[in-house]
Amino acid sequence: MGKQEYRVTGMTCASCAMTVEMVARELDSIDQAAVNLATETLTVISKDGFDKAELEKAVSEAGYRLVEPELAKGKEEKEEQLVRMRRSLLGLAMLTLPLLYLSMGGMLGLSLPNVSDKMLVLWQFLLTLPVLYLGRGFYSRGFRHLIKRHPNMDSLIAVGTGAAFLYSLRSMAEVFSGNHGALHHLYFESVAVIISLVFLGKYLEFLAKGRTSQVIEQLMDLLPQTAQVWRNETWQTIKSEDILRGDRIRVRAGERMPVDGVVLSGETYVDESMMTGESLPVAKKVGDRITSATVNQLGLIEYQATQVGEETTLAQIRRLIEQAQGSKAPIAALGDKIALYFVPTVLLLGLVAGLFWLAMGESLDFALSIFVSVLVIACPCALGLATPTAIMVGTGKGAEAGILIKSAASLEGLSQVDTLVLDKTGTLTVGHPVLTDIHVSGDLSENDLLQLVASSEQYSEHPLAQAFMTAAKERQIELLPVEDFRVIPGQGLSAKVNEQTLLVGNSRLLASHGVAMNERAKGEMLAEDGKTVMFVALNHTYVGCLAVADAVKEGSREAISHLKTIGKELIILTGDNEKTAHALAKSLGINQVIAQVLPDGKAREIEKIQAEGRRVAMVGDGINDAPALVQADVGIAIGAGADIAMESADIVLMHSDVRDVSKAFRLSQLTLKTIKENLFWAFAYNVLGIPLAMGLFHLFGGPLLNPMFAGLAMSFSSVSVVLNALRLRRRTLTI
Repeated sequence: MGKQEYRVTGMTCASCAMTVEMVARELDSIDQAAVNLATETLTVISKDGFDKAELEKAVSEAGYRLVEPELAKGKEEKEEQLVRMRRSLLGLAMLTLPLLYLSMGGMLGLSLPNVSDKMLVLWQFLLTLPVLYLGRGFYSRGFRHLIKRHPNMDSLIAVGTGAAFLYSLRSMAEVFSGNHGALHHLYFESVAVIISLVFLGKYLEFLAKGRTSQVIEQLMDLLPQTAQVWRNETWQTIKSEDILRGDRIRVRAGERMPVDGVVLSGETYVDESMMTGESLPVAKKVGDRITSATVNQLGLIEYQATQVGEETTLAQIRRLIEQAQGSKAPIAALGDKIALYFVPTVLLLGLVAGLFWLAMGESLDFALSIFVSVLVIACPCALGLATPTAIMVGTGKGAEAGILIKSAASLEGLSQVDTLVLDKTGTLTVGHPVLTDIHVSGDLSENDLLQLVASSEQYSEHPLAQAFMTAAKERQIELLPVEDFRVIPGQGLSAKVNEQTLLVGNSRLLASHGVAMNERAKGEMLAEDGKTVMFVALNHTYVGCLAVADAVKEGSREAISHLKTIGKELIILTGDNEKTAHALAKSLGINQVIAQVLPDGKAREIEKIQAEGRRVAMVGDGINDAPALVQADVGIAIGAGADIAMESADIVLMHSDVRDVSKAFRLSQLTLKTIKENLFWAFAYNVLGIPLAMGLFHLFGGPLLNPMFAGLAMSFSSVSVVLNALRLRRRTLTI
């Protein structure tokens, strides 16, 4: 038994992926088969006697092509396919619109060309032929799957439109024979509209799949293209992909780290927020670890490469996303599952009804009319519209509220979620340090103390400096001139302000200068709340302290309260330290905290929760959240976060407001309810109409449904589905 991976070309939707999996599993030499639609790969677990040629043939007969991964054109091939689909869609629109005008214009009061009925029918026929050519894939795949006994939506489309077209040809022949009443038995426009709408759905799904693949491409774009490496006794600029394990790398302030490694020389602060969730830049010195794609904020450092290529943290995150995308089941292809039984049932009923009336002595025309009526009324117009119309209205409603829904799967999944996992930094908090507390000892006022500290920090490159500067600006405090500014590594700074000696830093700084701290306990209490405390001394006398923290975002408390009210279990999952995470959880009323978790660990933690049988939604905003967002049953990204997080997620909250999570739950429930109602109405007409079309009521002297009225009933079912979906627009999402 072995594991092989191949790339499959020609897939455009979940139905395609299901078909490829099915034909692969039917082979005796294959034990397991799984298709990752996002990466267009087929992974098989083979048995003894596996023959690749046999698999290639099976996939080819299903309408797709198997290629070796290294032979695939990848991105260029997808772009070419997208262009082809766009051209076909444009062609279908240009043909279908005039066809609708010719067939339906009279009923709408529009003036038609002053030509004979024969010419009018001929024009409709000629416009339909290229539509059939552009939609030929539905027929080749649909009938092939039907013959192989696993019909899907393509089969439903092929049989329904095929029957309508053949019957229209017969009616056309009658018109040319002088029977002008047969003009009303043409269904050329139905054929064109159905093919065009379904093709539009395929195109939109292909676009969505393309956006999913971009997650991985954008992730790797975070790495710098080049890097400075010590080679042959000189610094050389080489491609990042050419870095070898053991190379010495130089990175300046503002540049990203190309690979993982260990610091050899220099000190700096590194922004790791997108990787670890830590809101504050992390100090790095000799011996400390460096992670690929993080940003060097301050000084020049040199470090040794320890993990390169596929070994780096970023590459591991990419693999996690690929695996999660492949393992997450897409929304159940309800149409395909129904078609598995519905199509052969309808064909059988139509055939039985036709043969029955022949046996009853009716003419061949009568029997054919019965057969086509059954197929036409069973044609999946309403079924095809049931989900997309509700999704279209639901997603539009969400967009108005700043909630971007990417797929029907996410809406369906969200309604089943019982556990909500929330990232901390940038999701529940603002994502950057702000001044939270000022405690004064002595005669100084709060503004006086802030003025001293902000004045000294105006020359500092410390990551916390901006918090003090911003607070001073908000209070309209004028900064004082500073002299003898000096940074004391690992402790703080010293300076002279108005000829007075100022010390700003941690307790070690003040202790090293012999400053007695009579209110040290106050600073320790602030630190217990997860805040960073800066102590201040003026002329070697303690004058107070200031605390900085990643503040709770406006609306977070209200959101948490409401989510608990509607019965969701809440968990904070963060890369930040335990003390800070637990302090935030306590203030928000959340009982469960999982802290100091690396990106790969976040996805594993989600898996553990899912293994308990819980349905999980993950809310996050950073690169480090991307694997967890994909692994979760539903991923929800904060709109102000990283592009990778937004691309990986199923739902994006554009207002960056956690309160919108509650609105998303409400929208999910309303939309799913509408989809179920639509499916009911879509099938209600079939269930009621098929017996009528078969002539069951005519047998007892009742009415007979001819193909024209079958088409009208089919259209009415579509209208009812659309109107029901539009009801969603009047619903409110307020919490």
